[in-house]
Amino acid sequence: MYICLCNGVTDKQIKEAVQSGCTDLSSIKDKMAVGNQCGKCTKNARKVIRQEIEQDANLIAKFS
Repeated sequence: MYICLCNGVTDKQIKEAVQSGCTDLSSIKDKMAVGNQCGKCTKNARKVIRQEIEQDANLIAKFS
């Protein structure tokens, strides 16, 4: 599903970024163009990030 329509970023891309260590919106923004135009996607992007972290509790320990 597309999260950022302006830049064509999907939830899958965000999940992959979280798995590679981007565990907050700021680091996702650094890696890909999310929320840098209209900004309407940031709420949904945060939700995807949070859900991915909750699904894999090891991420917090891995990147802390």
